[in-house]
Amino acid sequence: MGQSAGKLCRATYADLEAVPSNLVAEIINGELRTMPRPASRHALASSRLGSRLDGPFGLGEGGPGGWWILDEPELHLGPEPDVLVPDLAGWTLERMPEFLDTPHFTLAPNWVCEVLSPSTAAADRADKMPIYAREGVPYAWLIDPILKTLEVFVLGAERRWTLVNVYRGNVHIRAEPFDAIEINLALLWVT
Repeated sequence: MGQSAGKLCRATYADLEAVPSNLVAEIINGELRTMPRPASRHALASSRLGSRLDGPFGLGEGGPGGWWILDEPELHLGPEPDVLVPDLAGWTLERMPEFLDTPHFTLAPNWVCEVLSPSTAAADRADKMPIYAREGVPYAWLIDPILKTLEVFVLGAERRWTLVNVYRGNVHIRAEPFDAIEINLALLWVT
C-alpha cells in the first residue's frame, strides 16, 4: 500500500549515500536534495576564498590564527539531522579545540559560506540559512560569483539574520568575523 498523499517519508542517510558521487547531496528539512558539482566560477570563488582565509586564520600566517577552515564539510545539524554541505565553514579553536577526525560534524560552525549558483541560490537562502540560524551559527557569507557580490550576515537576537554589508565588484574589504585581514574580492571573480 502506498502512503497517503499528505504524508511523505523523511529522507535517510542511506538515501543520501545512494546518490551518485558526481552529485552533491543534502538532506534539508527531511527532503533529499541533489545538485551537480559546482561549476567553475563557483569552485574558483570558494577555493580562492578558502585559501585566502586559511593562511592567516587556520595557520596563523600573517594573521591571528585560531580557526579550522574547511572546504565542503558535511554537517549533521539538529535532532533529525539536516545534512548540509556548505562551500566553506569555520570553527574557532575556542569552540572546537581539537580537530575532529570524523566523516561529518555535529558541532555547528562559527561561520559558513555558501557560493550561490542559479541552481542553488534559492535553497541556500530560503532553506539552509534558517537552519544555520536555528543552530546558532554566528556568521554567514553568501557569495554570488556571477553578480560579483558578497553578503555578510550576523546572527542577532532571537536567532535572526542581520545583513551587515553587501560588497560588490573589485573592492578590498574587512568583513566579520575575518576583519583582522583585508580581502581583495577581485581575486574571487573571473573577469
